[in-house]
Amino acid sequence: MAQRAQPVLATDVFQMGNIQWKQFNVDTSSASFSPPKPLLIFTPTVPGAYPVILFVHGFFIRNFYYSKLLAHIVSHGFIIVAPQLFSNGLPMYGPTEVEYAGKVADWIAEELQHLLPENVEANLDKLVLSGHSRGGKTVFAVALGHAKTNLKFSALVGIDPVAGTSKYCRTRPHILTGKPRSFDLKMPVEVIGTGLGPEKLNCCTPPCAPDGVNYKEFFNECKPPCAKFVVAKYGHMDMLNDDTPGLIGTLVSKCMCKNGTTGPRDLMRRTTGGLVVSFLRAQLNDLWKDFDAILKDPNLAPTEVDGVDYIPA
Repeated sequence: MAQRAQPVLATDVFQMGNIQWKQFNVDTSSASFSPPKPLLIFTPTVPGAYPVILFVHGFFIRNFYYSKLLAHIVSHGFIIVAPQLFSNGLPMYGPTEVEYAGKVADWIAEELQHLLPENVEANLDKLVLSGHSRGGKTVFAVALGHAKTNLKFSALVGIDPVAGTSKYCRTRPHILTGKPRSFDLKMPVEVIGTGLGPEKLNCCTPPCAPDGVNYKEFFNECKPPCAKFVVAKYGHMDMLNDDTPGLIGTLVSKCMCKNGTTGPRDLMRRTTGGLVVSFLRAQLNDLWKDFDAILKDPNLAPTEVDGVDYIPA
């Protein structure tokens, strides 16, 4: 019996890309090209010019806990710089993390190119801000001018951004206004939320992405063009690696937030990574095939995606 022909995939963004890459660390004590904070850098090794993403980690989270998610993105042709803004994952008080994110952005403009493989170019005309959880809020604050940097950013991606424990207890600087379309952002924005983020793990712990300060409010305050996707059956930490070493890593990753699985998180990472890649291909390179396909049929994602909304410019 002849085998049934396999359907042609409408998009490849939910699979690992075919661009070879490497990752390396740059410490603040480096003799040359010393950054303001320790960095984890992902870069293609194939010659070419690539957009650059400044990715900021979340509350109590180490940057390398995102290595599998970031590997998915870099394999599709992006350079990623992921600073460790908090020492040992411990948060700084006030807006200091926002200031350091701005300093890392300036370091990218001045020093990153020196560390890249031969014939790999950082295209700073396509510089993207992205972050998860509190880091998502941090990059919104940078884009809104709360950090001293003269760089121009081309796009912003917030992955389940959170601005505090409630609308009455928000982290500084206070950027949410409660007013629709109030963010003065001159760039396209994508907000990726989680269905379980607003839910409590149990009666003793608050939700990790509470209503009033989560992805819904961030998207509501964005001006077009802006996109929203919600990964319905996963939680606030489910885009992290399966293995998050250390006691704090285990507590933050698996014991504080309601998760969608107790097993591998590959489906969530592939979904999140694919949504990021498709949006940036569209907005940075005017390649709309993947993004349009997902808007038309969110079931293309490896796991359920709902709450889909795109408001063009």
